[in-house]
Amino acid sequence: MSSFTFKPAKRQNVNLLIGLASGTGGGKTWSAMALATGIAGGKRFAVIDTEAGRALHYADRFEFDHGDLHAPFSPDAYTEAILAADAAGYPVIIVDSMSHEWAGDGGVLDMQEHELDRMAGDDWKKREAVKMAAWIKPKMSHKRMMQKLLQVRAHLILCFRAEPKIEMVREGGRMTIVPKATLTGLDGWVPVCEKNLPFELTASFLLMADNPGYPRPIKLPDALRQCFPLDRPIDEEAGKRVAEWAAGGVDAEAADWRREHLNALSLAIDMPDLETAKARALKAAEDHKDREAYKQFRALAAEITNALTPQA
Repeated sequence: MSSFTFKPAKRQNVNLLIGLASGTGGGKTWSAMALATGIAGGKRFAVIDTEAGRALHYADRFEFDHGDLHAPFSPDAYTEAILAADAAGYPVIIVDSMSHEWAGDGGVLDMQEHELDRMAGDDWKKREAVKMAAWIKPKMSHKRMMQKLLQVRAHLILCFRAEPKIEMVREGGRMTIVPKATLTGLDGWVPVCEKNLPFELTASFLLMADNPGYPRPIKLPDALRQCFPLDRPIDEEAGKRVAEWAAGGVDAEAADWRREHLNALSLAIDMPDLETAKARALKAAEDHKDREAYKQFRALAAEITNALTPQA
């Protein structure tokens, strides 16, 4: 008899792997820190910084611990830094920037070039013959890194540089230059990274300099759409919503209706206002058959009643 067993599926303790990509001025570092603050729920998070300490520009605004990652930016170096942060118990780890693992000094592209030099030297005919074989070790190193990333307990936010790409297409009998269409980018902007990495992400967004911080979804599952409103910048509230979802709590839509009624109760300025908000909140909880929300609304209404009642 097989020892393999099954049990009912239940969403709980889902590890998030979120990607933020942008060119210069898109607001990816700020957005990552705001998102991490919300996900961490008041705890300090870790920032692995490959940008010569640029993350420290935000030290007065966000509470985090900082670590510099220097060249060579090999997959093994990234793995070591991320596993160290995970072992230290940080609830969220930001990597800014993940692009160096691919295109930075000592990254995968450099590793392939060095491997090519080792295998063929200046023999250009041989270099062409072994060009594909020179990818084996660098790509295996990247693959090992990804396997480790998918096993960490912390939530990961990966920042990527994005670059505009174009391609030639035939339209109306003429060749035309258009933004490159890809599954891992948006409107011709493509994250600088190994081509398969974006498919491992829970969600990913493009941020643009003309509207910094506002998410443009590259990959966004339906279950998370309510967590990331597209008409406002990524903020701490987005982090709180996605953390609640990841922990197995109410889904994003349910979290929104709860929050709406909690806000209405909190903003009541007198007893008639409070009674109206309370009635609506309890009715919504009954309609959703949510006993916990019903208790929460009643408890908050009682606290606000005491606050609004004149003391003898």
